[in-house]
Amino acid sequence: MINNKISICMATYNGEKYIYQQIKSILNQLSALDELIISDDGSKDQTILILESFNDTRIKIFKNEKSNGPVGNFENALSKAKGDIIFLADQDDVWLPGKINTHTLLHEKYDLVISDAKVVNEAGDMIYESFFKERDSRPGLFNNLIKNSYIGCCMSFNRRILNYALPFPAYIHMHDWWIGLIGELKGHTIFCNDQLMNYVRHQNNASPTLSRSGYSGLKRLKNRVQLIYGLFFIVFK
Repeated sequence: MINNKISICMATYNGEKYIYQQIKSILNQLSALDELIISDDGSKDQTILILESFNDTRIKIFKNEKSNGPVGNFENALSKAKGDIIFLADQDDVWLPGKINTHTLLHEKYDLVISDAKVVNEAGDMIYESFFKERDSRPGLFNNLIKNSYIGCCMSFNRRILNYALPFPAYIHMHDWWIGLIGELKGHTIFCNDQLMNYVRHQNNASPTLSRSGYSGLKRLKNRVQLIYGLFFIVFK
């Protein structure tokens, strides 16, 4: 097994209600040489104080001078990552034991790994046993242009994929969709059916995944055209 340095990249904003349990679930799986990169988008609650209370040198906090939104906030975190393998993490989920180890082993053969998750409510009660099954997740560039399966909090990728993905084009709709498509285009990806985290759904989620987006048909078409436009340049990068 190759000893890769791990970078977990998390974007935070007013996450005080859930963030303690998420940080704890991640730190328990990291080695002393790994890092948890936090990019905070101007939280006005106790998020930063909770993060600082861990007093853990593996946690590296970067505070945005102005609001960047979810995509820009994740881009800031990713730009600070020093690891060989990079994970995306949301502030309000819970990682189950073995997630990082399972992904790391798969990265010996694959550039991008996405694993399944249990979908739960904020009390921890099961909503769906399998995110993959509910989303009808499947690999393939065309499949994921039509219906995105690449949910960031379930993903990890190597530095090669990150180098293709950054900097994010200003016009992309969501960072994880963009990274997933790059994995399909430029690397080898795998959908791991192990459910390795609790994907928490509550009324303040930043992403509408598993619910209707509210976007018009024209907006959805525009998002896909912009992705195709961006991927055209990645082909020759």
